Amino acid sequence: METWEGLPSVSLVPTNSKAPQVKMSAQDSCLSLIKYLLFVFNLFFFVLGSLIFCFGIWILIDKTSFVSFVGLSFVPLQIWSKALAISGILTMGLALLGCVGALKELRCLLGLYFGILLLLFATQITLGILISTQRMRLERRVKDIVMETIQNYRSRPEESAAEESWDYVQFQLRCCGWNSPRDWFNIPSLISNESEVHRVPCSCYNSSATNDSAVFDKLSFPQFSRLRPLARPRHSTDLCVVPANSNIYNEGCARSLQKWLHNNLISIVGICLGVGLLELSFMTLSIFLCRNLDQVYDRLARYR
Repeated sequence: METWEGLPSVSLVPTNSKAPQVKMSAQDSCLSLIKYLLFVFNLFFFVLGSLIFCFGIWILIDKTSFVSFVGLSFVPLQIWSKALAISGILTMGLALLGCVGALKELRCLLGLYFGILLLLFATQITLGILISTQRMRLERRVKDIVMETIQNYRSRPEESAAEESWDYVQFQLRCCGWNSPRDWFNIPSLISNESEVHRVPCSCYNSSATNDSAVFDKLSFPQFSRLRPLARPRHSTDLCVVPANSNIYNEGCARSLQKWLHNNLISIVGICLGVGLLELSFMTLSIFLCRNLDQVYDRLARYR
């Protein structure tokens, strides 16, 4: 009787004590892997955000070099540089939340990180739905803005950021006007009392069709400086125009923009899907780590 009574106590102890330890070790390894994956990915985006921020600040400090290189004038370039700097700061802040929350296993930071990512993801989905459902309304709104910019072209030289940006769009897309070059024919600032020939901005000029140096000498804006070796400084009173019967682009920018979107549709959709999947992956990792931290702590305290 004594031998049978002692056997159960000896044989049951090792079988009941090893299983939880093995299970706990496997779960700890999985959580450690998730933790360091989240940390490394967010560290990469922190570095990326800092580079974007530094690039935006660099543009603000050294605007003159970028004006001649990129082709934008000072005002639009300043707007883009501030947008880059703000985007870099936001990226750095979000990545810092993920890094510290994952490395230090802080549930509050991981929860905040998940919440911000969820808000960004929901905003992107909402914008995508609005763009797809309100496409015609959006196109009309863009057309109204462009036509207003064309109608007020150079009427207020001190407020020319939108007009210079539109010049840059025409120059890059190789187009003229929204529907056609005729959009420029009745613009007050382009009408000449000395000639009945219609005139259009120099951004409509097709530089690849001719090497007319007389036209190149008129190109005084920074965004056209690539057409000739030396561009003289831009002044607020300068107005660069060419006759409408010269070598200008005959296609409207509405059609050119549609062609550009059609040619780059796969790239745009791929980038959007990639960003969305990346955000979903980070959200999944962060919420999984956040939800399982308490269970690990309780299990460690129980078997300590």
